[in-house]
Amino acid sequence: MSNFIPGQPLVAVVQRIEIKKLRQGDNLILGFSIGGGIDQDPGQNPFSDDKADKGIYVTRITPGGPAETADLRMGDKIMQVNGYDMTMMTHDQARKRLTKKNEDIVRLLVTRKSLEEAVKNSMGGYQRQ
Repeated sequence: MSNFIPGQPLVAVVQRIEIKKLRQGDNLILGFSIGGGIDQDPGQNPFSDDKADKGIYVTRITPGGPAETADLRMGDKIMQVNGYDMTMMTHDQARKRLTKKNEDIVRLLVTRKSLEEAVKNSMGGYQRQ
């Protein structure tokens, strides 16, 4: 019998967000901007704690726009768009994935620092008997 003790599981708290694009003429408006990508300098990303993180982050939300209405927030890290993994994309690939003309609805999977903190805090208060 071994005394192997596994490490703590990685806490990744995700939130599903569905954004209905706003149609303006030929354009479909999401109401947010992104930063990051595997081709960008992660040291320039103000939202990542880990300066080697090349993920896609929400950098700006248009007040009153579709993203704000859907509760997307500045600093959210986009993990998936309509089921596609966004963790290893260039900035341009991510932008194209978000702005596909034939998609009126974008389903995002995001992680948010405030969610992770809430879970860590609640786990810290849990006492084993």
